[in-house]
Amino acid sequence: MNKLKGAKRPFSPTPPDSYIPVSPVDAADVLPRFVREAELLSSKVYQPADLEEAVDMLLGIIGDDRQVLAWDDAELPLPGLAAALAQANVTVAPHADASVRVGITGADAALAGTGTLVYVSGNGRYRATSLLPPVHVALINRSQIVPNLESLLETQYGNDLQAFQHASNVVLISGASRTADIALELILGMHGPGEMHILILPDV
Repeated sequence: MNKLKGAKRPFSPTPPDSYIPVSPVDAADVLPRFVREAELLSSKVYQPADLEEAVDMLLGIIGDDRQVLAWDDAELPLPGLAAALAQANVTVAPHADASVRVGITGADAALAGTGTLVYVSGNGRYRATSLLPPVHVALINRSQIVPNLESLLETQYGNDLQAFQHASNVVLISGASRTADIALELILGMHGPGEMHILILPDV
């Protein structure tokens, strides 16, 4: 071991790069900042005036489809969604059905600084819903938008990180799925949904 430690290195030691500083986000700016960052990531963002308009917007995204994937109704921030889907003759398919085009989820938080959605898995919050369908629709409340990941973690530390400790996984989603690892050509939807729709619901 001493011989290895004393061996000449093929390069000079250099200090590590500094961490990228956290981009500050003013509390009053979280909504417009989130919208701006999400749209830069190819997300389509909607701000319905009320829950009735939100249902109409969602049905417009679903279009002529007769099936969707969705979290359990109790896990979504849009009351009565299951009844509205049934009235429109849209049924919720088994949560692992890869033939369905649209997946509807809620989210645990939205990060304004990066346009990111945070997902903590749990009962009725199926992971496949945001992964399998080519179109992902996320429903969030305005009050769920926080400045950045650091501020979210700070609030969770106050609760001993329980939301994270009891989850099988935590996922951060920033826009539509994308890759550019072949010839640096950006492709959307390679490893997940190619369309991301975010409905920001008014707090009720």
